[in-house]
Amino acid sequence: MNSLFKSLFILIVLCSGLDAYSQEMVSSRQFRREFLNDINRVRERGCNCGGTYMPPAPPLVWNDYLEIAAIGHAQDMADKNYFNHTSKDGRSMEDRITLAGYTFKGYKSFMAGENIAQGQMNIAEVMQGWFKSPGHCKNLMNPGFKEVGVAEYNTYWVQDFGGRVSFSPGQQRMLRSGRARLVEQSRE
Repeated sequence: MNSLFKSLFILIVLCSGLDAYSQEMVSSRQFRREFLNDINRVRERGCNCGGTYMPPAPPLVWNDYLEIAAIGHAQDMADKNYFNHTSKDGRSMEDRITLAGYTFKGYKSFMAGENIAQGQMNIAEVMQGWFKSPGHCKNLMNPGFKEVGVAEYNTYWVQDFGGRVSFSPGQQRMLRSGRARLVEQSRE
């Protein structure tokens, strides 16, 4: 009986440690809300990205898989002291996003994008920088992107975007019945 209590105690300690670790890794509701509000306010009215006017775009929604990919890349850049869209181990942004669970299988189309920054001290500062940079701004305003996940780790910021389009109900019925089939294309 005593060993049962010890085992139970150890299990509780281990689980509470894992919970604390996962809470440390995932952003707060306030962090998510502030990013989504800042992005969607601009997407709603449109803006100039450099010399290109980007018309209004539908609002983005938060995606936990994209956040997981962003967290991993922000930590990796901070821990290994580099700043690049390609990880030191050669993984691309798309590799990291799909490895985090944001998959394209079962969707009619799939797209992904990424903004990175380093040194900004808060959300307002990093968002201002991204909107002033034409390439980053175009990612923020791209109507093909429907979801976003963002992370900050030791002043390394990563914003991962995704856009997946589902098959229509009619297309889904045709796929299920075998009257249509998916052909996977090379990504090269």
